[in-house]
Amino acid sequence: MPGTPPEPLTTGPAGGPPAASVPPPPPSLTHGLRQRHLSMIALGGVIGAGLFVGSGAGIAAAGPSIVLAYAASGLLVTLVMRMLGEMSAAHPASGSFSVHAERALGPWAGFTSGWIFWTLLCVAVAVEAIGAAAIVTEWLPGTPDWFWVAVFMAVFCGVNLLSVRNFGEYEFWFAALKVAAIVLFLLLGVLAVLGLPPGTASPGTANLTGRGGPLPNGAEGLVVGLLASVFAYGGLETVTIAAAESQDPVRGVAKAVRTAMWRIAVFYVGSMAVIVTLIPWHDPSVREGPYAAVLDHLGIPAAAQIMNTVVLVALLSAMNANIYGASRMAYSLVRRGEGPAVLGRVTGGVPRRTVLASSAFGFFAVLLSLRWPDTVFAWLLNMVGAAVLVVWSFIAASQLRTRRRLEREAPERLVVRMWLFPGLTWASLAAVAAVLLLMLREGDTRVQLACTAGLTLALAAAGLLRQRARRDR
Repeated sequence: MPGTPPEPLTTGPAGGPPAASVPPPPPSLTHGLRQRHLSMIALGGVIGAGLFVGSGAGIAAAGPSIVLAYAASGLLVTLVMRMLGEMSAAHPASGSFSVHAERALGPWAGFTSGWIFWTLLCVAVAVEAIGAAAIVTEWLPGTPDWFWVAVFMAVFCGVNLLSVRNFGEYEFWFAALKVAAIVLFLLLGVLAVLGLPPGTASPGTANLTGRGGPLPNGAEGLVVGLLASVFAYGGLETVTIAAAESQDPVRGVAKAVRTAMWRIAVFYVGSMAVIVTLIPWHDPSVREGPYAAVLDHLGIPAAAQIMNTVVLVALLSAMNANIYGASRMAYSLVRRGEGPAVLGRVTGGVPRRTVLASSAFGFFAVLLSLRWPDTVFAWLLNMVGAAVLVVWSFIAASQLRTRRRLEREAPERLVVRMWLFPGLTWASLAAVAAVLLLMLREGDTRVQLACTAGLTLALAAAGLLRQRARRDR
């Protein structure tokens, strides 16, 4: 009505700007993962393609002592996961250990650990896509590898672009298939060890004590087996990243961490014990594929193709999880000002730009493998060869500081506690240092260590320069 004064704008709190002028908060990640998703991700995340394929070389080197190697490295991983779980339950974050490192050690540490892990996951996506394509082209000869790589990359990039719940559903069923396969394998193996199936005689301890005994290649073989087993455990950290997008992050992390030890003991150590008990460690078929060798020994028809199917599922599951983990790590880094701001946009609860960027880097690595497999791609593989050990070092160093701060400032947040702190934390750091020293003994691992050290130092220098530049502003 003419002459009526305009309605006053509602002011913000404490006399701040009008509420109408305050921009809405930017979209953020959702909590679309249910507890069943997180539980199965934690369970299936232990079972990677490295267990089914890479363990053959370790058995060939260490013989029956591979059981000891997997038990020792599994204990180290359990301690690392316990430390990570303690921090993640106290402060759930999609950046996981990168966020914890930044809080405890400074922005340079979050920058270094986050980007080296992102690089590791993206390169792993490329390796997994190549491995999956090789299996499919064996089934469908005449189809090119690059075609299947492109199909797999497109499918799982699309899965991760849609929603986190979509990722969770895919990973739930992938993990269910992997768990069912390994449980069935262990059941058949234990029955065969006991000599219960008709027409099967128990091998007793003949394969464990004969042909050179438990340590047929001495300490050198055990070291090779230990190094092979350590890197088979990579990727367990993803569950703490996923927990930040679950309905109850604290409960999810706590449950995953508390069950880590028995999962490692059953799936890794248990299956190694079954293999070396049933089949002579030096059998050529063990190096080619230990699980297929056991199934063939038990007279299971089409054993090789059964295991190829399981390995394909494991590879596709790892691709899905690694694209997810890489995208969330990159998003966390970007939101903290440690990456290109253009990648920080969230649409529909998904950081789609970091999903695309991570997938694109993985596909670029595949192209490098096709064009320069023995030079540039080999160099890229070497750069991330020891990256998981760098990440574990940051986790342990961060936990040392974070635990004392939590005990002083917020003890109620210590839902998960590291055992025998700080003794076992220091023991974990010493164990990681020992593995790094052991890598100097072998030519291949020595090159990996040097390349990873170069990448780590470059990232640390960049992180320190960024940190100093911010301080000087």
